[in-house]
Amino acid sequence: MYADFQNEIYLNGLNDVLPSLPADLTRLESLAGDKLSREAYDYVAGSAGTGDTARANREAFRRWRLVPQMLRGTTGCDLTTRVLGQTLATPVLLGPVGVLRQLHPEGELAVARAAEKLGVPMVLSTAASVAMEEVAEVAGPRWYQLYWPDDRELAVSFLDRAKASGYSALVVTLDTFTLAWRPHDLDNAYLPFLRGVGNQNYFSDPVFTRKAGDNPILHWTTLFGNPSLTWDDLAFLREHWDGPIALKGIQHTDDARRAVDAGMDGIVVSNHGGRQVDGAIASLDALAPITHAVGDQIDVLFDSGIRTGADVVKALALGAKAVLLGRPYAYGLALAGEAGVRHVLRCLLADLELTLRLSGQPDVTSPSLEILQNVT
Repeated sequence: MYADFQNEIYLNGLNDVLPSLPADLTRLESLAGDKLSREAYDYVAGSAGTGDTARANREAFRRWRLVPQMLRGTTGCDLTTRVLGQTLATPVLLGPVGVLRQLHPEGELAVARAAEKLGVPMVLSTAASVAMEEVAEVAGPRWYQLYWPDDRELAVSFLDRAKASGYSALVVTLDTFTLAWRPHDLDNAYLPFLRGVGNQNYFSDPVFTRKAGDNPILHWTTLFGNPSLTWDDLAFLREHWDGPIALKGIQHTDDARRAVDAGMDGIVVSNHGGRQVDGAIASLDALAPITHAVGDQIDVLFDSGIRTGADVVKALALGAKAVLLGRPYAYGLALAGEAGVRHVLRCLLADLELTLRLSGQPDVTSPSLEILQNVT
């Protein structure tokens, strides 16, 4: 079904209609760089330190090679999967990328509409530039990502608002209790939150506004992130969220086991796309050891470096049940708004379906290590 997108493109070509955006999603970054302001582009494309971790993410995918299997009767391909107790149309979600109105005036609203049309869940960031209630009005399946603030009352308010707005799962980002050393943003002296962009879930919150006084941005700086959190604090989340919870930012097998012990429903193996710790392990290199360590005790999701359908297949074969897409859809948004996000998703899902079928895999639950070879 998703693979039919390539036929649509070829048939349009008979009428001399060419796609407005490239089918190779790795080309989007440079195109977005030509269109965006330097500050906005650097904020999205930039990474921690020298960018070593971001490069490692992509290099890790190149080390794993697919070994296609023939004559497997793959006349169709089922992309349906179950993650965190929910049936998803595909194993791809739109990961939480914040501050999207710096890329396009419609920001998260355009992303939500594009995702809804394809039945792809959107994970809305706490750092969204549109309030969660407004996004929910146009979104389809949706999860909420929490940056746990240094204010318990505000955290509860965020969770209550998300629950009331129909967000069905909670993704708690653990690796960003403070912002990393990001040279591109520092060279531009640019942090969008200090300019009132990306704080909209805070500015629309009754607890925040009651406490913020006359300077909401200054108040935001005092409570974004909470470095004092420990594993014992996860019980607090269970008290205030009755749906599934996934911890995002897991890279160490011990942390994965502790998530199981804490009764979490899922983990996201992620290094924040290389934006937090320079010189960290590639997210894909952490995936197989973690899935081996936890088995089927917890759902394992993956992000950091996904650019192609083959990348998704490799992550699935290494044990992930689903992946979160990040920068590519942000670049699509910057280039063409809702249509750009939809194009990115259609390209990725068509590429995923075709790669699975051509590798001899009938569905997204079948890829395993037997179709991979490490060429290190």
